[in-house]
Amino acid sequence: MVPRLSLLLFSALLLGFAFPQGTKYTIQRGEVSFKSDAPLELIEAKSKMLKGVIDMEERAFAFSVDMSSFEGFNSPLQKEHFNENYMESRVYKTATFTGKIIEKDDFTKDGSYTIRTKGKLTVHGISKERIIKSEVTTKNGKIQVRSIFTVLLDEHGIAIPKIVYQKIAEEISVEVDADFVEMGG
Repeated sequence: MVPRLSLLLFSALLLGFAFPQGTKYTIQRGEVSFKSDAPLELIEAKSKMLKGVIDMEERAFAFSVDMSSFEGFNSPLQKEHFNENYMESRVYKTATFTGKIIEKDDFTKDGSYTIRTKGKLTVHGISKERIIKSEVTTKNGKIQVRSIFTVLLDEHGIAIPKIVYQKIAEEISVEVDADFVEMGG
């Protein structure tokens, strides 16, 4: 039920129904990458299918990525195991992060800002409240957001079988890099 709520909020923000007033920004280019640095194996993958929107007046945001869109694994079999055995991408199609921006800075003005966001990170169908720090750079009406944070697999119900526990890290490093432009602008 929670993933549907996050998807509904994301859709409402994107379509402008949730907050009809105010300036909204949408992702022009966005990617999410992750790294699992375990004792016996380094696994890295990236998706260029990040979607997102920021409502400046409400200081609200919503991000979503299709879990099956990640590329760059060490082998096709590794990608298959990621989607079928760990992320169960057919059941839990997306990962989302929705919430509010804590700082009151007007980062629509040119400059560099460090902001914190508070919201629900939903991965593998399990939502956890998180505060995530991001670096924001604004220049000529474009906003670049970059964030690096970690995700603990057990917090999202992702089990690592004993046979591969030295090949998959329990803590995954995630990096988000997105360029936003004003909607309708």
